[in-house]
Amino acid sequence: QILNHWFESEPLKATLATDAVIGAMASPHTPGSGYVLLHHVMGELEGRRGAWGYVAGGMGALSQAIAQAATARGAHIFAEKAVCHVLLGRDGEAQGVVLQDGTEVRSKLVLSNASPQITFLELIPQEQLPKDFVQRIRQVDTRSPVTKINVAVDRLPSFLAAPNARDGQPLPHHQCSIHLNCEGTQLLHQAYTEAAQGHPSSRPMIELCIPSVLDPGLAPPGCHVVSLFTQYTPSMLAGGRPWDEQARNAYADTVFDCIEDYAPGFKASVIGRDILTPPDLERIFGLPGGNIFHGGMSLDQLYFARPAPSYSGYRSPVPGLYLCGSGAHPGGGVMGAAGRNAAQVAIKDFRHL
Repeated sequence: QILNHWFESEPLKATLATDAVIGAMASPHTPGSGYVLLHHVMGELEGRRGAWGYVAGGMGALSQAIAQAATARGAHIFAEKAVCHVLLGRDGEAQGVVLQDGTEVRSKLVLSNASPQITFLELIPQEQLPKDFVQRIRQVDTRSPVTKINVAVDRLPSFLAAPNARDGQPLPHHQCSIHLNCEGTQLLHQAYTEAAQGHPSSRPMIELCIPSVLDPGLAPPGCHVVSLFTQYTPSMLAGGRPWDEQARNAYADTVFDCIEDYAPGFKASVIGRDILTPPDLERIFGLPGGNIFHGGMSLDQLYFARPAPSYSGYRSPVPGLYLCGSGAHPGGGVMGAAGRNAAQVAIKDFRHL
């Protein structure tokens, strides 16, 4: 409805609609999907409203920059040290964390950037939490339609709509986000419908970017890395079938066939690929259900209801424990708003300890 109000071109509306359903098991026709679209253009970057940026060196470089800023202020970072549970005092207040190797890291406050599900259902004894709160966290919709495919290619993709230059140098469109299978919103709706029935989309929505064009150090000369953000793929396939190697490769082949239609020769240029289905994203990155937002960004899971009514202000039922990740207000996206807001609340409380 929002797109119809502002635009006439169906390809333009469908391309913009991808940001309304990105990471969401929803159709562009799903009520409330307009918010997800607006969420993606909040804020600004270097004075440009709604702009997004690429992190040189990959997203890990952003984590490293934050880590360096923290250690410069005296922070101690325990890398690759899994947390077993939150350490609680006699009165149920957070007093630090216990690592899987038994190490206790004590502190007056604990901020969790993990999902609400991991934070409250795995790291805290259930008897320490209100029953209605636990039930709410269990009921959060964490369905994810996303399969991420990382690809290494030996040459730059050449698209029928904008063929490569003779010298093979990147063109302006290679430096942007390229949307495929998005000629009409009905295509996106059909892709969603198939996944809702437990089947990977036969013509999936594909968002393709080539970060090595902007950051040549990511690949050898002449080669490139291609990032494919695709949907829709259900977490559980129809009939309870698992996402085994055969299912992963079959879906990736479908994606590559689609890209081949737009950029002939793409499949022949592929050197390697890494396929991450929703269960893979959950297992590797701790994303509940593979959901990149730690829970759907639907209207019933936003604002005062994120992650649960009465607990949208970053404080939790456990005194001294705060939620500062994507599962907190205002939700997902690489913008740091939840962390900043949670830090301000924690600092305010810390002054009274």
